[in-house]
Amino acid sequence: MAHYMSFTAKTGAVILLTLTLAACNTTRTEKTALTGGAIGAAAGTGIAAATGGPLAAGALIGGAAGAASGAIYEQNKKSKRRRQYYRY
Repeated sequence: MAHYMSFTAKTGAVILLTLTLAACNTTRTEKTALTGGAIGAAAGTGIAAATGGPLAAGALIGGAAGAASGAIYEQNKKSKRRRQYYRY
């Protein structure tokens, strides 16, 4: 008897592997943006589910806002570290 993985399980495994490999050799800003995007997508999906809106739209909007916020946050941290380093 052959065991077959469902399409959803295969797709999930491919996405997980892709994200795992995409995290290799990334800068701190990219990691922070990726983390912000994931948190934003989860929050957007939760808010869309609570309000009865479309889940995909909530995830896309939340992910975009989270990724942008994460990148901006890290850029501000980077410039602050630079200013502290060059201070005499």
